[in-house]
Amino acid sequence: MTDISGLRQRFQALRSVLSIDEKRTELGELELASHAPDLWNDQEQAVRLLSRLNTVQALLEEWEELDGYLSMEGELSESDLQALDGQITNLEKQALLSGEHDESNAILTIHAGTGGVDAQDWAAMLQRMYIRFVEQGKTEQENERTMSIDRSRWKVELLDLISGEEAGIKKAVLEVQGSYAYGLLKAEAGVHRLVRLSPFNAKNLRQTSFALVEVIPEVEQGKAVQIDEKDLRIDVFRSGGHGGQGVNTTDSAVRLTHIPSGIVVAVQNERSQHQNKATAMKILQARLTRLQEEREQQETAILKGEFKEGSWGNQIRSYVMQPYQMVKDHRTEFETAQVQQVLDGAIGPFITAYLTNINK
Repeated sequence: MTDISGLRQRFQALRSVLSIDEKRTELGELELASHAPDLWNDQEQAVRLLSRLNTVQALLEEWEELDGYLSMEGELSESDLQALDGQITNLEKQALLSGEHDESNAILTIHAGTGGVDAQDWAAMLQRMYIRFVEQGKTEQENERTMSIDRSRWKVELLDLISGEEAGIKKAVLEVQGSYAYGLLKAEAGVHRLVRLSPFNAKNLRQTSFALVEVIPEVEQGKAVQIDEKDLRIDVFRSGGHGGQGVNTTDSAVRLTHIPSGIVVAVQNERSQHQNKATAMKILQARLTRLQEEREQQETAILKGEFKEGSWGNQIRSYVMQPYQMVKDHRTEFETAQVQQVLDGAIGPFITAYLTNINK
């Protein structure tokens, strides 16, 4: 028999963790801002505001619904109580994503490490894996959600791509837009290792390849580090490509170098130099804000992912295709033999295991 008093205790314990009272105040402010006549003067800011409004509104509606049910003593069946237990469990999972930036969009960078063309092909496989993870969120059922997060409105955009000469990619930058994108994808930051029979080796020898995944939160303009133009070197160049109608033949690609920190950001995805510069500036601000927070807090475990040589350092997961089939996360020991499913985007269980483990 499910104990309703225990459910109430668990429910009320979430009030402060989920900042329910603060979110009620925030909802009022967001609703007011959403009716401003100049809302769409800044389209990007408007989309961000409305996304946040939907997120806060959905949480508070669920909270009020649960609060109402839990006050109905004597009127709830055992099946009702079990359903409430499941809903509270989902809220407890969301409470694990209460970090300062967890609700933000994510900027995900994939670097090919050591291993030549095999490593570049591996980096492209990871790029596909993350794109598929975003796409699968649009159709998944409620009981299939990673950490109970609704990803049906997530979007992914390719911001920058450097292709390999023979196959694969040397680097890709993805922006994942949606509620809790950073909160979930921060679990992917680190070195990913692949072991397989090389399709690029005439002798089909077993090859080990590495790729580094870097994940940082996109920071709202008002909270981002302000950048002085005199600290920047701005270079424009022609966007790369393999030929064909889609190749941009103008010098629209932009590279920003932040001289004091040495951080370099390049973007060549958009058609116009202005758009590429704006996107590059957004990424640079996110990197500098992250860097400043690390220095102030001295807690790099929260927002880590500095570039390292791919075969060294923070190796988080191995994907073995030969001589056996296994994907294993070295931080949590979670593993599965369904390698192809994982490469097709089924990384939710790994993310859940990681987030549950770090919040113990």
